[in-house]
Amino acid sequence: MNHFLIIDDHPLFREALRSAVALADPKAEIVEAGAIETAIEAVETAERSFDLALLDLTMPGTTGFEGLLELRGRFPRLPILVVSALDDPKIVRQVLAYGVAGFVSKSAKKLDLSTAITEVLAGSVYVQPGLISGESDRRADAGDLPSRIASLTPQQLRVLSMIRQGLLNKQIAYELNVGETTVKAHVSEILRKLNVFSRTQAVIEVAKLDFDKLGVLPAGAPAQPPASR
Repeated sequence: MNHFLIIDDHPLFREALRSAVALADPKAEIVEAGAIETAIEAVETAERSFDLALLDLTMPGTTGFEGLLELRGRFPRLPILVVSALDDPKIVRQVLAYGVAGFVSKSAKKLDLSTAITEVLAGSVYVQPGLISGESDRRADAGDLPSRIASLTPQQLRVLSMIRQGLLNKQIAYELNVGETTVKAHVSEILRKLNVFSRTQAVIEVAKLDFDKLGVLPAGAPAQPPASR
């Protein structure tokens, strides 16, 4: 059962987000916060970690990206899907540069919001189609790709190798003896470092190189002691 945090100061829109979450995950547990301070308290006192936070950028008592940056600074492992009316392409790109899990406009339909939530829970970085000027803005240049891959940690390289093999997050978690939440975090960081939005794009980009010669251990090969869950 996934645990969601909805952060928006408008009750009606919180209800709309709750409806979109329920469409994506009918069994979801949902906590609501009408201010950044309330959201921080909710995360700090939660009995278990949130799987996803849905955040409006324009919150009371904050200016610009202050609310987002405070949440990112305090809880770097908390996946954040920004749902905002501030959907100018420059703002979207800046928000993505802060390492969020995705961006959706408040004008999006409930089904689009639900799709975004599903994609992010699977570890993808989701951007609503049309918000930026095209996939090429986010796709890695072929000449820059080796350095981007070199920035991945050994564990992230192993996860990327398993993604190329078509393994699901739960299968990767089993192979690496870690929790599925840890795998999701690795996938999100891989997408960010490779400058792509989805697992499929990552596979396409990596196919441009001879990935098998990069020294990546095969799936299941131990490279370090099993991580604690």
